[in-house]
Amino acid sequence: MLEFAVMLPLILMLLAGALDYSLLMCMAISVADAARAGAQYGSLSAANASNTLGMQNAALNAAPDVPGLTATAVKVCKCSDGTTVNCSGGSCSSGPVRVYAQVKASTSAAPIINYSLVPFAGAVSTTVSMRAQ
Repeated sequence: MLEFAVMLPLILMLLAGALDYSLLMCMAISVADAARAGAQYGSLSAANASNTLGMQNAALNAAPDVPGLTATAVKVCKCSDGTTVNCSGGSCSSGPVRVYAQVKASTSAAPIINYSLVPFAGAVSTTVSMRAQ
């Protein structure tokens, strides 16, 4: 019985750490899915890539269970070599200008237990960029 009493705090800390890690991973997956949904909405057409409010709403609606989720969306124009150009009148020497929808979703997640030896700022963020059709 003494062995159990000595090992119980260690077992509970391991379980709490596994729970914290799994909740954080679930939150990160939800944030990534939200960013992906917003970028997918923007990639459906060049008109949707300009609709930043629609991309933000698509991202926020994809993860309604994530508290404090924020989404920012931008329309980005790039050349085939990866250089960024102005979307209104920019030109590329390497070919046509390609339009991308880019969405960044982020939130903060606090661990259940504060682990003093493992610093965690609590920020969970994902940026997704998809080419508009």
